[in-house]
Amino acid sequence: MKKTLILCLISGFVLALTQCNKASFFSEDGFDERLAGGMATVFDETSKAFTHPVTGLTDRQKTVHELGDAAFEQTFVAAPAPVNSGLGPVFNNVSCISCHHNDGKGTPTAGQTTSSLLVRLGIPGMDAWGGNLPVPGFGSQLQDLAILGKQPEATVNISYTEQTITYPDGSSASLRIPSYTFTNPYQPLPANLLTSPRMAPPVFGVGLLQNIPEATVLSFADENDANGDGISGRPNFVYNPQTGRTELGRFGLKANVSTLAIQVASAFNHDMGITNYIVPVESCAGQSQADNLQDDPELPDSILNYVTFYVETLAVPARRNVTDPDVKAGGTLFKQINCSGCHKPVIQTGADLSISALNNQRIQPFTDLLLHDMGEGLADGRPDFRATGREWRTAPLWGIGLFQKTNGTPFYLHDGRARTIEEAILWHGGEAENSRNEFMHLPVADRNRLIKFIQSL
Repeated sequence: MKKTLILCLISGFVLALTQCNKASFFSEDGFDERLAGGMATVFDETSKAFTHPVTGLTDRQKTVHELGDAAFEQTFVAAPAPVNSGLGPVFNNVSCISCHHNDGKGTPTAGQTTSSLLVRLGIPGMDAWGGNLPVPGFGSQLQDLAILGKQPEATVNISYTEQTITYPDGSSASLRIPSYTFTNPYQPLPANLLTSPRMAPPVFGVGLLQNIPEATVLSFADENDANGDGISGRPNFVYNPQTGRTELGRFGLKANVSTLAIQVASAFNHDMGITNYIVPVESCAGQSQADNLQDDPELPDSILNYVTFYVETLAVPARRNVTDPDVKAGGTLFKQINCSGCHKPVIQTGADLSISALNNQRIQPFTDLLLHDMGEGLADGRPDFRATGREWRTAPLWGIGLFQKTNGTPFYLHDGRARTIEEAILWHGGEAENSRNEFMHLPVADRNRLIKFIQSL
């Protein structure tokens, strides 16, 4: 009896110690570099690499994920309709998957059902919550499609000019410079219009990004560049309409959204014109093309929740070729020229007791979720909460080497202007200018090794 009691006490003590241990980073020696998403990693190099659920979901969670997947791919139609009702009256696309091809990036075109580029709008000034002021008669996003009987807000025209960049060694590359014009507006656009073209980003791995502790993100910030490396990333803080509070921005190309639920709800509302319990007012409310059906919110709460859970539980594709000598050398160069100053290779997620694959994971997103001044070449001139017109959130790089397989033709940067990873690097300015210049001064073999490393992510 006494022996049994002692064993029970010892077991309880060990269990207590185990439960009280804080999450800590794994040692480099014992970590498999292929596990980009920790437990939430999937080994698939095909065009469907971004479409898998994380492991460890319960039967109920698997069902919800599948329901969200179905809704993500569903085409919506104009109201009134017995199913999938609420599209428009003005919109940018008819389904989530139409913009996020294979749950990845999209195509930088506008006005088609395969288009993934939209244009955010604004006028100088801030609203009551510190956000961008909407444009009277147009709101905060230009909808370039409309249902039968209604008129698109305007047509977006995209053209490019080529600019040759010459390396110090005499080799060259070509950058394409985009130009955006708007024709056939349903009413005149204001002279002080602010615009921001943005292409749909990938949606896999976002559950892990949501689970990065706020303290971790803030620890990356260096607003006054105290370490003198030329990088001064800073957080965006944005208004959350669900909580009524200002919160850390994580999602959106300017970190202008704090949670996945709001990101999904805003996409339904602004991209498809479908109202929901988070964004219950039509994007064109008060405009002449409003439908005035008094049927808001149009999207069932369950559908919004299913889609949110679906993107939250999408797995991250594994890294590839991690033992290749050129890839390893490229990884060393990535750190040497301080690309890792913004694109943080390794981060630890926080606690999520409901989804084990998101809980305390060592992940390799290659982002700090902070805003950085990217220079005049990439500036859009449109502020977004605390983000200036020159600042963008560091884009996660995981999965970037699979964009060609998942999207057919790869496009990079916030508006898809870059056709290659090399072009994307050469567009970096502002805080990234030193790294860009160091890249340009590398021998061509080392530049290729660095690009090969990025393609392995």
